[in-house]
Amino acid sequence: MKLETNETILEVNNLNLSYSTRKGIVKAVDDVTFKLLKGKTLALVGESGCGKSSLAKAIIRLLPRNIETYNGRIVLDGLDTMELNERKYRETVRWKKISMVFQGALNSLNPVLQVGYQVAEPLLIHEKMDKKIALERAMETLKLLGIPTSFVDRYSFELSGGMKQRTIIAMALIANPQIVILDEPTSALDVVTQANIMNQLKILKKEMNLTFIYITHDIAVSSELADSVAVMYAGEVTEIANAEEFYRKPLHPYSQLLMASVPTLRTDKKLEFIPGAPPSLIDTPEGCRFNPRCPYKINKCLKENPDKIDLGHNHYVRCWLYE
Repeated sequence: MKLETNETILEVNNLNLSYSTRKGIVKAVDDVTFKLLKGKTLALVGESGCGKSSLAKAIIRLLPRNIETYNGRIVLDGLDTMELNERKYRETVRWKKISMVFQGALNSLNPVLQVGYQVAEPLLIHEKMDKKIALERAMETLKLLGIPTSFVDRYSFELSGGMKQRTIIAMALIANPQIVILDEPTSALDVVTQANIMNQLKILKKEMNLTFIYITHDIAVSSELADSVAVMYAGEVTEIANAEEFYRKPLHPYSQLLMASVPTLRTDKKLEFIPGAPPSLIDTPEGCRFNPRCPYKINKCLKENPDKIDLGHNHYVRCWLYE
C-alpha cells in the first residue's frame, strides 16, 4: 500500500465551458476552481442540471461540437493539459492519466462484443499491447473487482446490473490512470448493489491509492467515499470544504438545505426541501444565482454575484453572508 501524501495531482483554475444552442448560450461551467490531492476523493454534489457532468467532460476533454467557450487551466500532475492539441491529449492523457465512468454506464457496453475484449480495448488502442497479454490484464482487473475471470468470454446481456457496473469500472482502471472520474456510478442500481459497489471502490482507493472525482446528487452516498466536497449550483461551485467539516456544518444556504433534505438513522429530524427549481443555465438570475430560492438573502444578493470567499482550512464559499 502506498503512503498518503499531500501532493496536488489535479489543479483546475477558472475553468469555463459553454454551449451554443438555438435558445441561447448555455453556461454549463462558470469560473470553476479547485485542487485535488493524490489518493483522495472529491465528491461533486448538486441537483440535476447544475453542470456536474459538464465539468467532468471539460476536465477529460470529451466535448460536443457545439462549444461556444472552453478555457481556463487544467494542470494534471504538473502538465497543463489545455496546452495540448487533441491528438496529443488523446495519446498521452485520456485514459492513461485520467479516465471516466460515465453516467448511464450500463448502456455503454457493446452487446455483440465479449466483455473481456471491451475491458482490454484501452490497452489495445492506447498501449498497442498484444491481444493475448491485454486479455490477461483484463482478467486480472475483473478479478480485482470481484468478477470471475471466466466472464471475459461472456456478453453484456449475460451480466447483472451490478456486474455490468463493475465491468465499466474495470474499463476505467485497466490502463492504471492517476485519476478516475465516477459520474453517478450507482444511480441505476438497487440499494444492496450500490453498497457493494461503494465498498469495492473504498477497497480500491485504499489498496491502489486511487484518486477519484465522485459525481452524485445523493449526498448520503457521497459521504461513504469523500475526503472533500464541492457543491455545484447553476454552473458555479458554491462551496468547497473538507468532508468531515462539510457534513457536520455546511455553510452555504444551498448546502444547508441539501443536507437538511437527507434522512438520518440516529436522529429524528424533520426533513426539509428546497423551494422552487434550479435556474436555466441560459438565463441565470441577476446577483447570486441562488437568491430566488434562498431564505437568507439580503439586498446585495439581488444585485451582485459573490466571489469565492476563503474561510481558512481549505473551506471556500460563495455567499455574501460570510463577507
